[in-house]
Amino acid sequence: MFLSGTTFIDNVVEWTRPVGTLWLRALQMTIIPLVAALLVLGIVQLASAAKASAAARRMLLLVFGVLVAGGVITAALLPWLLTMVPVPESASAFLAETPQEAQQVPELSDFLASLVAPNIVAAAAETAMLPLTIFFALFAVAITQLPEKQSETLLNFFHALANAMLQIIGWVLWLAPIGVFALALGVAARAGGGAFAALGHYILVVSAMGGFVLIGAYILACVLGGVSPWRFANAVLPAQAVAVSTQSSLASLPAMLDSSGRLGLRQSTSEFVLPLAVAIFRATSPAMNLAVAIYVAHLSGVEISPTLLAAGIGVAIIISIGSVSLPGSISFVVSIGPIAIAMGVPVEPLALLVAVEMLPDIMRTLGNVTMNVAVTSAVDRIQED
Repeated sequence: MFLSGTTFIDNVVEWTRPVGTLWLRALQMTIIPLVAALLVLGIVQLASAAKASAAARRMLLLVFGVLVAGGVITAALLPWLLTMVPVPESASAFLAETPQEAQQVPELSDFLASLVAPNIVAAAAETAMLPLTIFFALFAVAITQLPEKQSETLLNFFHALANAMLQIIGWVLWLAPIGVFALALGVAARAGGGAFAALGHYILVVSAMGGFVLIGAYILACVLGGVSPWRFANAVLPAQAVAVSTQSSLASLPAMLDSSGRLGLRQSTSEFVLPLAVAIFRATSPAMNLAVAIYVAHLSGVEISPTLLAAGIGVAIIISIGSVSLPGSISFVVSIGPIAIAMGVPVEPLALLVAVEMLPDIMRTLGNVTMNVAVTSAVDRIQED
């Protein structure tokens, strides 16, 4: 920016900074209650699906394997990719003024002890995301063991809590043009054109992690589904076209059912597995959400220990269960915020990155839809055996 570093722009940034800070804090204050509500509802839904049939249990086992593989692959490959294709030097000031706290690598014994919070209220106040995630996951499992009337009462409460938080987030996002502009102005003043270079690099790198999940879908269909790669590619192409154009797995469901028919899968299998997959499964979520957190850490100069990386993978997998039904912009903040917090990564940059989420979201939907069809082919073949 040609005014970068001038007294005028410095004064403007000083006046607009509080606006951006207030908007960001308004977004952050909803993360824990919304994550808690969605996590409880998602796990209860998952437990109900597991009780439905043997086919559902097989599918959930495959889903869990895909989610774990996506997180592990990202954790292993993204640091290497950032070394091979580094962030442009012109973008080095992108987060130069993001407040950082010194990161201490916890001992294994301390890390294990931190998994259980002795005071859940204190954990929420300290935004200790990992023990909170574990607590609410266990709480959800406990709800499934309660009498129907009691569990229904609790679930109604969490439904209401989730809807209330979504309403607040909707109001906050309505002000996004103002909040993002205020935050972006400070970034542009520091980094100038380097900010655009960083965003372009970010889109390519994060989308690449979704690309690995997409490739994994072809491998899964071939190895477990018994479908040749060319046949699978031809059958799933119409569903992929719908996915790219709509950026919605739900809108792609009819096309996915048609693709399953092209593969010769049993109608009973596809009509059961695909709607369930759309409801509870986002194959790319752990991989791409973890990638965002790692990218922000790299850009911010935060070193992530293997222990914190493992914590990030765990939170990414669990959080992906609860956020599948959310719109892209809300899902971005709710899904990645807890991962970043668990890994000690600043969440402030997420408010800027959400502005360009539309482009990586194309890869998210493409990978999700393709993997849904691949999982369906695998479940169908397993049932035959």
